[in-house]
Amino acid sequence: MFAKYNRHNNNLYNKLVNLSRNIFFYNKIMLKDSAETRVILIFLHFSIVLIKHKSTSKIKFPQKIYDSIFLNIEYHLREEGLGDTSINKKMKNLNKIFYDILLKINNSDNDKFKCNIDVLKKYLTDYLPLNTDKFVILSDYFNDFFNFCFDIDNDNMIEGRINFNYNQNGRT
Repeated sequence: MFAKYNRHNNNLYNKLVNLSRNIFFYNKIMLKDSAETRVILIFLHFSIVLIKHKSTSKIKFPQKIYDSIFLNIEYHLREEGLGDTSINKKMKNLNKIFYDILLKINNSDNDKFKCNIDVLKKYLTDYLPLNTDKFVILSDYFNDFFNFCFDIDNDNMIEGRINFNYNQNGRT
């Protein structure tokens, strides 16, 4: 009847949340600090993790961890007071957004990753003026995040051991 909450598979989700709360996004880029913004940032980071995993591993990304990330998002929506009907509709919409980001975030035809600025504009325009050069800075951030993910082992990444620190001058 009730979903069983599994705390043991939340390491990657917790790290994605931590990355989405980086002060860089809210002080330097001036994104609106809201639940919607954080979910989009989680999806952007998670898409890069999945792309990296797929390109460097012969085994599939663990379904249990993928499910855990979306289950946690659903739990947070419930904590905001949304009802079952609203949750289902919102989760369906969030799944569409996630897959759109996943399929379109890489704007490169070769092996080198290049963050698609149009995807950033599509999903962050409500939180950042469209005519700003901050989308280029965001793109640089996600390009650096992708390169950082290639420097770490897939198992460490899946376990949420992603110690990515970034400032406007690049990662530290």
